[in-house]
Amino acid sequence: MATSVHITLSHKSYLREPESTELGRKIITESIKLIDELGFEQFTFKKLAAEIGSTEASVYRYFENKHKLLVYLVSWYWAWVDYTLSFQTHNIADARERLCRAIEVLTKAGQEADPNVAYIDERILHRIVMTESSKVYHTKDVDAENKEGYFLELKRLCHRLAIMVLDINDTYPFPHALISTVMEAAHQQVYYARHLPSLTEIPDTESNEETTQFLKHLVFSTIESK
Repeated sequence: MATSVHITLSHKSYLREPESTELGRKIITESIKLIDELGFEQFTFKKLAAEIGSTEASVYRYFENKHKLLVYLVSWYWAWVDYTLSFQTHNIADARERLCRAIEVLTKAGQEADPNVAYIDERILHRIVMTESSKVYHTKDVDAENKEGYFLELKRLCHRLAIMVLDINDTYPFPHALISTVMEAAHQQVYYARHLPSLTEIPDTESNEETTQFLKHLVFSTIESK
């Protein structure tokens, strides 16, 4: 039997924690499917309420607006990746091997649904993060939301990986800049391969193996250069 994993976010993009009720979990499950199907622009709470057989008012009791719902979904994804990465690297003593494994986790996250979280399909959520996550950060309110801690999950994972870089080369001057670039590229290159293939040599495959190899080459050729 799979062990249930509870991902706790460090901010309050929600008014009521969705994981705390059956309706809240249903809102998350169906919003992921609907955003993936319609795109964020066409997604509305009215459509979500119809999908879950409830009212718009019930959805608004959990989230003030659809932007904050998207913040929650993207933040949950990064918290889940951080948990998975920490679990899969904590027993690896060799610093280079540990960073290699971390890059693999980062690039292959969302290839399969995690049975430990029954109400979220990480495969669909990964597609949303790949296509819609820029709408979380690229807003006029980003500075205020950053002060409120909306992006701690993203920043925590970036810092964890930056420390892994410094474990290999403690004189490398740009660990966070390198890792934030790699985190973005992990999704961007897959998106380009699927939709704008002339912008990348990465092929559109299910395994993402070429993306993994590209980012390993980028990271290690950078931090191990003389």
